[in-house]
Amino acid sequence: MKRFSCDESVELVTAYLEDGLDGPTRDRFAEHLGACEGCARYLAQFRTTLVALGDLQSEGLPGETRERLLSAFRERRRP
Repeated sequence: MKRFSCDESVELVTAYLEDGLDGPTRDRFAEHLGACEGCARYLAQFRTTLVALGDLQSEGLPGETRERLLSAFRERRRP
């Protein structure tokens, strides 16, 4: 069975946390985490970030400000 690289593991973190990996992939991911301190730390930081962001309240922008901001982004994206 092929082992995951760190780059592959990072790409799967969201699917792992959302229980979106099939059994064999989840097992390989967990095996990588057990052997890789860096990826285990990354997963822990990702979880901490999700908890912190889950507590944020959406404030919204006043209509005119929102439209000016969106217009500025649209203009910036034009070639």
